[in-house]
Amino acid sequence: MTDRVGTMIEAVKRLSEKEAFLFDMDGLIFDSEQTFMEQLALVMKEADYTLTREIYLETLGLGGAPLVKKMCSYFGTDYPFEEMSRKTSERVRVISETVGFQVKKGIRETLAYLKDKGKKTAVASTTNSKLVKKYLTDAELLSFFDVIVGGEEIARSKPEPDIFIRAMELLKTTPKTSVVLEDSENGVLAGFKAGCEVICVPDLKYPEEEICKLVRVLVC
Repeated sequence: MTDRVGTMIEAVKRLSEKEAFLFDMDGLIFDSEQTFMEQLALVMKEADYTLTREIYLETLGLGGAPLVKKMCSYFGTDYPFEEMSRKTSERVRVISETVGFQVKKGIRETLAYLKDKGKKTAVASTTNSKLVKKYLTDAELLSFFDVIVGGEEIARSKPEPDIFIRAMELLKTTPKTSVVLEDSENGVLAGFKAGCEVICVPDLKYPEEEICKLVRVLVC
């Protein structure tokens, strides 16, 4: 049965016997998914495409070929994915460098707790690792993490487990001793396939019932 708790730090304490904690970034560490969705919608609108919230939610946690395939399934094989992504990333970069991304509630307390307990930590994000490090540095969070793995470093994106497997290799831990923290359904699937216990902290979308069954702890 899935344990349900009220905060991220409560969830982590439920699994405090574990050695390593692997964090997603967008939607979990930063309140950045909303920003990206809004900017992508504007960029696409300028090119006469209409992005709905429902479509965007299906892309959460995806990257690489699976993301391209998903977007083309809705907007056609001639959808200019690279151009739309480049323009959106540029707008998001400007936002990050000016007003910045808001750190999600409970993140600093949770990371401080894990550091105090001597736990190993990693960020495993489909975002490019250089951007991940920049965002974490700007928010004064980089020092909390032992390892950063970006989407460009793995062959298959979430929902495949590659990024979490790579993070565990770098941390020298195993699935039995590691916990994945995710906000998206695709991220939960990746963590589960990697053989880890999964903490789900929903952001833009509450997970469907079949996804909840894969989760050890759900933050309500």
